[in-house]
Amino acid sequence: MRALLTTFSWQELRHHPWRNAAAVLAVMLGVALAFSVQLINASALDEFSSAVRSVNGQPDLEVRAVQGSFDEAVFGRLAQHPQVTLASPVLEFQGLASAGERQVPMRVIGVDALALPTIAPALMPQLGKDADRFAMLAQGHVFLNASARNVLGLATEAVEGDAETVQLRSSGSWQRLEVAGHVAATGTALAVMDIGAAQDLFDKVGQLSRVDLRLAPGTDRATFIASLQRSPGWPAALQFAEPGDAAERVSNLSRAYRVNLTVLALVALFTGAFLVFSVLALSVAKRAQQFALLGVLGLTPRERLRLVLAESFVLGLIGSAAGLALGTALAAFALRVLGGDLGGGYFQGVAPTLHWSTGSALLYGGLGVLAALVGGWWPARAAQALPEAQTLKGLGAAPVQSRSHWLALGLIAASAALANMPAVGGIPVAAYLSVGCLLVGGITALPWLIALLYDRIAPAFAQRVLPMLAIERARRMRGTAAVAVSGVVASLSLAVALTVMVASFRDSVTHWLDVVLPADLYLRATSSGRSGNSGTQSSSDTATFSPAFVQALAQLPGVERTGTLRTRSLQLDPAQPAVTLIARSLEDGAAQALPLVGPALPVPAGQIGIYVSEPMVELYGAKPGALFAPLSSALGTAGSGPAGFFVAGVWRDYARQFGAITMDARDFERLTGEREVSDVSLWLAPGASESTVQAAIRELAARRGSAGSDSSIEISSVGQIRATSLRIFDRSFAVTYWLQAVAIAIGLFGIAASFSAQVLARRKEFGLLAHLGFTRRQVLAVVAGEGAAWTAIGAVAGLVLGLAVSVVLVKVVNPQSFHWTMDLLVPWGRLVVLCGAVVVAGTVTAWLAGRAAAGKDVVLAVKEDW
Repeated sequence: MRALLTTFSWQELRHHPWRNAAAVLAVMLGVALAFSVQLINASALDEFSSAVRSVNGQPDLEVRAVQGSFDEAVFGRLAQHPQVTLASPVLEFQGLASAGERQVPMRVIGVDALALPTIAPALMPQLGKDADRFAMLAQGHVFLNASARNVLGLATEAVEGDAETVQLRSSGSWQRLEVAGHVAATGTALAVMDIGAAQDLFDKVGQLSRVDLRLAPGTDRATFIASLQRSPGWPAALQFAEPGDAAERVSNLSRAYRVNLTVLALVALFTGAFLVFSVLALSVAKRAQQFALLGVLGLTPRERLRLVLAESFVLGLIGSAAGLALGTALAAFALRVLGGDLGGGYFQGVAPTLHWSTGSALLYGGLGVLAALVGGWWPARAAQALPEAQTLKGLGAAPVQSRSHWLALGLIAASAALANMPAVGGIPVAAYLSVGCLLVGGITALPWLIALLYDRIAPAFAQRVLPMLAIERARRMRGTAAVAVSGVVASLSLAVALTVMVASFRDSVTHWLDVVLPADLYLRATSSGRSGNSGTQSSSDTATFSPAFVQALAQLPGVERTGTLRTRSLQLDPAQPAVTLIARSLEDGAAQALPLVGPALPVPAGQIGIYVSEPMVELYGAKPGALFAPLSSALGTAGSGPAGFFVAGVWRDYARQFGAITMDARDFERLTGEREVSDVSLWLAPGASESTVQAAIRELAARRGSAGSDSSIEISSVGQIRATSLRIFDRSFAVTYWLQAVAIAIGLFGIAASFSAQVLARRKEFGLLAHLGFTRRQVLAVVAGEGAAWTAIGAVAGLVLGLAVSVVLVKVVNPQSFHWTMDLLVPWGRLVVLCGAVVVAGTVTAWLAGRAAAGKDVVLAVKEDW
């Protein structure tokens, strides 16, 4: 076998280097894209998880409130418990930091420095050279990590003798603090200070965010937790979390996005398998007599199959090795330029280093080789089944595998069955298999589709010689045509599916913005930044406006009316990211204020109506018409408040992937006693100037000192928010456009390779046409017509398959991955342009390939038959 590879197969590679290089390139690009995405996501996730662990430390248990903070008396009970060897109190909140002219969001953590070394050493304050040795225990001092110094514009290391100060604020006034040193914690910007000083300075006396516990050896955690929960006076709104829960939340936060991005990257590899199939099928057809001669000389059919598979293995091995190298380079470049965030917003602010994984390299390299072997299987079977005697006499050629209608129908039926199966661990595995079965089944049916269409079209061109020749060849060589366009069908169908999915999602987001942004101006206190998909606490948990300030806004000239919104983070499940509780005015009805999915249900007497986003239904079972008990526990109303929270409707929310709960602001105020709000929406009076109203708002904020100063509020028009939201959306899906382009390019490589091989093999045919009186221009027209006929059928098949795949992506993959739904929108204009471009590219490719064959000396071409 080795001797045949180095002689027989090597000669084929030497004579057709570009055709084989196209197959290697397809495998290389597929492996490179998938491997680079894996490295980027794994490196970002490792860095993000490491940052979470450095902040949270490694306690045996964490005690947290479901929402907000809790009374520090709980710490006293825990510290005195006989099974607790160490209890470390922590106060954590989002704030705003200022150094010079720069104001940035800052995560502030108050700690007990005496308890930190054994639980969270990364948060242990490290004193500067000029700092007092008791600075970590005194008020007026703060310790910054490297990220905080960077975003504040401070030097990497403090200059000896120069005092550094920063200002911090939460919801009250600014506090000037001296930078007394640093902490080693990585990740986002952190400011660490003594917990008592943080409570006093930021009006949080008696409040804690969590308590980290180190238990006595041999303590059973489940029994310990149960005993505390049964003890008299234990707060019902407290949760116990395992050390791995925080890292698990980080992984869950971005898992669906990472998996979907990896699958999209594997699209190029999937297309590459069809290109390997195309290249090897044409190569076997061209070498049919050589294979037959080898068979006569003693090479068995099984050995012929192994020889072709060995050729495909070599192509896959070379492509995979090159792909791993290219993927590593792409990942290193992306991490340096993009910082690990590929558009999803999950790893913003993280600057990871490349973590090369041997296991991932073996996995994706193996997938590249497997794709090449799958692509080479059918050509290998064709070589095995050659009729040796007939082929040597020129009476037979390598048979093209017949495509059974039953096989195609069976694959499509299997696709439909898989599309109706549930997700596995939150990942739509069955749906991905459904897409694969649908594509393979559709491509298997290509010869039947060619016969179906061109048998009906052919009579219309019977009187026109050149089109008739092109169409008749497509009809009578339908197996060859199917081989040639299989790569284009695969790539085009996936490009069509992604185009429809992105267009549907963007249209749904646009309509969603129309409903959730009804006002003209939106006002928000900026004590911290929005978290996006990062899973961190939102600004609205600490930054608020007083009712008096909201009332003053309503009385400004040009303001017709106002609306308010208040949000809270609820940790309903320690293993899941936080859920957002939204309190807003629903006086006009939920249908007017929320993009409901289905009708709103009437709320029974004595119960409080809530409206949950779609992820709440999937993740927490909050179905319409049922009571949602976890909210009662979270708000501390279980057993003492109203009868319960009634799920009166479900609404779409594309901003919060892991769930949101909306209730009427009046119910929220009655339950919590809080009247402050985090967001204010303003409807302007007819004819009012937007800029004039904004100036009046800033003047009012500065005069009343609301949110600190006029620079601590954020005012946005509805147009600005819409533009920003859609820009973020386009950025999130920018990578899919590149993946589509790569898949289409690989498919066109397949067309080029197919026609290049065929026109060289048809020199006799072209010579005969020339003897019959065809000019060179007419021969090229026939070849270009064949290219148009073949790629047209490929475009039709790709369009139909792509639309079918888009239904699976929109209706199955998206809800199972991200727990929200969208309306299907088909952008016919873009799809027609896409299909037309593929047909034109295929026609031009065939014409360019035909120029070489048509330029040969026709006498020499026909002389071989004399």
